[in-house]
Amino acid sequence: MAIPDYETLMLPILKLADDGNEHSLREATEFAINKFDLTEQEQKQLLPSGATRVIVNRVGWAATYLKKCNLLKATKRGYFEITERGMEVLGPNPAKIDIHYLQRFPEFDEFKKKKKKPKKKKEKSPYEVDKSRTPEEILGQVYEELNQSLAEELLGKIKDSSPSFFEILVIDLLVKMGYGGSRKDAGQAVGKSGDEGIDGIIKEDKLGLDAIYIQAKKWEGNVSRPEVQKFAGALQGKRAKKGIFITTSAFSKEAQEYASSIDSKLILIDGERLAQLMIEHNVGVSITTSYEVKKIDIDYFDE
Repeated sequence: MAIPDYETLMLPILKLADDGNEHSLREATEFAINKFDLTEQEQKQLLPSGATRVIVNRVGWAATYLKKCNLLKATKRGYFEITERGMEVLGPNPAKIDIHYLQRFPEFDEFKKKKKKPKKKKEKSPYEVDKSRTPEEILGQVYEELNQSLAEELLGKIKDSSPSFFEILVIDLLVKMGYGGSRKDAGQAVGKSGDEGIDGIIKEDKLGLDAIYIQAKKWEGNVSRPEVQKFAGALQGKRAKKGIFITTSAFSKEAQEYASSIDSKLILIDGERLAQLMIEHNVGVSITTSYEVKKIDIDYFDE
């Protein structure tokens, strides 16, 4: 069974509290997992941000809506119990409680803070179009879409660059990721070897406790297994245990299978992953707008 959306969770959570006892969000999450028979994979599924599990996030938002409409009330952090109104709502045994149902309560409009402007059609937000997802899920999806668009544009720029610029790009990225020691050290190491398929050697850390061999090539078609084998053979010739093969294109399935089967630790970075790493480490990109998602600092209010 798929993970239920937060609206589907509203009625079960309210029924859970119908015994009049105090319940925790953790208990409500376990209750939802058992009721909807979620698989282990579904239980562990994370939001796009990776900050929390999807089921935990949806249970939290279901409880939030119920509390905002005074069907549940918070007793302490992470705990709730049913209100008199909540018991009244369960009296007629409703088949479903969702956003449409909650609109009958005056607190709902206050919570949503919707302002209607006369004579002007208001564009629907993604959240209004799909109410089955929580704000964090929608924010995460929009972020991923923007990120993917940027990655595609970035990869296009990389492919249009010169081979010498590509080498500089690789150096900048590796240094930003913590490899290569200083930028000067990395710059001297990468692009200077050209020995048996090895384009450079960088330090694994600033102290140089181990070395990583680099193959960095702009490629038009998929990188095939023979190319990866050639690089792996060069590593063995140097008695090296670690190597990174970076390309602007992609690796064939056979090349990937070969890289995962050999004793040396060989990491393959294709164009798509290269672009994502550049975004993650702010290489060739800049921040235009930043939104901070905040929550209450409970420790601040401890007296």
